[in-house]
Amino acid sequence: MFKQLLLILFVTISSTLIQAQNTSALYKGTVNGKMPITLFIQSVENGCGGDPYYNAMYRYEKVSNWLQLNVTEGIKQQFALVEEGFTGLMILKKEGDMMNGTWISPDTKKQIPVQLKKVTISKKEMGTYEDKMEKLNYENHDC
Repeated sequence: MFKQLLLILFVTISSTLIQAQNTSALYKGTVNGKMPITLFIQSVENGCGGDPYYNAMYRYEKVSNWLQLNVTEGIKQQFALVEEGFTGLMILKKEGDMMNGTWISPDTKKQIPVQLKKVTISKKEMGTYEDKMEKLNYENHDC
């Protein structure tokens, strides 16, 4: 009985630690001060040690489907977010609850400002975005 309780306690603590290490955030804002966008980003603990990696997606509200982003974190909270299929790139800097930067077209001829603000949502809503991210990743990378 004691061993079973210990095992349950270990599984519960491990699960809690894993969830605490994986964080998700939702940002809303605009491209070019006009076009509303939503960005969802997850920080995922690296199972092999080292820095976390990121999953992300965004969409132009009422205009596009979700676009998966390949994320690279630079120094001082800077991120390069490349659209799946390299149809565009965002370079964003995180400062507090804001992310600001530039969207760049693949030919670099269009460079448009991006402003985003972190949005507080319920755990249930966050779970919905996490499910969408998982589905999008599956659609883009399933063999």
